[in-house]
Amino acid sequence: MTFTLAIVGRPNVGKSTLFNRLVGRKLALVDDQPGVTRDLREGEARLFDLRFTVIDTAGLEEVTDDSLQGRMRRLTERAVDMADACLFLIDGRVGVTPSDEVFADILRRRNAHVILGVNKAEGRAGEAGVIDAWSLGLGDPVPLSAEHGEGMDDLYRILRPIAEQFEERAAQDAPVVDVDVTETEGDEEADPEAHKPTARKPLQIAVIGRPNAGKSTLINRIIGEDRLLTGPEAGITRDAISVRADWMGTPVRIFDTAGMRKKARVVDKLEKLSVADGLRAVRFAEVVVVLLDVEIPFEQQDLRIADFAETEGRAVVVAVNKWDLEDEKQDKLAELKEMFDRLLPQLRGAPLVTVSAKTGRGLDRLHGAIRRAHDIWNRRITTARLNSWLTAMTEAHPPPAPGGKRIKLRYMTQVKTRPPGFVVMCSHPELMPESYRRYLVNGLRDHFDMPGTPIRVTFRGQGDKNPFKEKKNWGAPSRLRKHLDKKKPQ
Repeated sequence: MTFTLAIVGRPNVGKSTLFNRLVGRKLALVDDQPGVTRDLREGEARLFDLRFTVIDTAGLEEVTDDSLQGRMRRLTERAVDMADACLFLIDGRVGVTPSDEVFADILRRRNAHVILGVNKAEGRAGEAGVIDAWSLGLGDPVPLSAEHGEGMDDLYRILRPIAEQFEERAAQDAPVVDVDVTETEGDEEADPEAHKPTARKPLQIAVIGRPNAGKSTLINRIIGEDRLLTGPEAGITRDAISVRADWMGTPVRIFDTAGMRKKARVVDKLEKLSVADGLRAVRFAEVVVVLLDVEIPFEQQDLRIADFAETEGRAVVVAVNKWDLEDEKQDKLAELKEMFDRLLPQLRGAPLVTVSAKTGRGLDRLHGAIRRAHDIWNRRITTARLNSWLTAMTEAHPPPAPGGKRIKLRYMTQVKTRPPGFVVMCSHPELMPESYRRYLVNGLRDHFDMPGTPIRVTFRGQGDKNPFKEKKNWGAPSRLRKHLDKKKPQ
């Protein structure tokens, strides 16, 4: 059992920089402009021998209405309530501001463990801010430099007693058992299938799409709480935030990504960082949900996003959101399926699901489509079945003979999963046309029931692997071989 530490403070005091320092990776976006962070981002922190959960929050502002800043503040206050300890960060070069005094008073009432940190305290420029921080009445201020890693030992000495309290509480609450079960034994019992999602290895899902398609709202509906910041404004999400949940009995880790606009329209540096973070989340995911807006589906940017997911080799599920706004549902569904088959032939057979993130309709179908896509993505086919199928395919449609050179397909085997990858050993692989590769890929989809998942087929030349090709006298008696070798001209 580990404790949770929430990092809070005004915008641009270095909360995300300190978060990245504690987790040991650049997970949170960092920029000079204030207000970069909007959602809550959790990470597993390591500080010497301490292990705990750290939460990066949005900057606190003196706004309480329903504006974007007001919703961000409420989300940060929620993180303070759920955290076991709170690190209140101020800017040592600016000193204590009136806003810091207001927020210090709020934190004093809401959280039992409040640690006062003075960031950017390196050098003489930050000394005045450390002295000024005593006026907040939150105990000894901790001078820190998140950028340079200074003050981490002082922070460790303050967090150590808090960690010991939670360790004692965990020891008291631990259930008494008669039989010890090792971690390996427990995993084998709970995970009979290698690719079955477990709490230790949840199913990784990335939700991608254009801005304002409803990605954050959909994820909030799936996990059953307002964990991610939502609203009518486009482009609210900036970081690729991951949340864990148990979705209808399936342990999942869902990545919420920033909306992806056309590359020509992305000129802001922060938006470029957000899109890059979302693309990185796609590479970590196993299943990618491409979320479309029912009012403007399959725009050029939607097609690019879906093609990117397929190119990365992820299992793809296409979901059409805001289905509750559609009146002519049957006609619209037929139109969507026709557009899907015509505009995304590389994803032929991928599931197309209609959902409403606002009402929750269709989430059971979306869950089933994701699980099926994941199973297909992990499917393995025996070599015997593959070669029987390959024989039938070549008899029905033999490969071409470009330039009079006949291409002979010798055998086929599956070399990988996630996504399924196959190698066909043949003669003249460099002459194999792309059309015949597509013919085999479509045949694999239809015959082995693998709709929608990316399939990789590679042609490879077998070459002459006869080890006795140069030994012309192989097979003769040993004395005769020696006699023939002596007769050879020198």
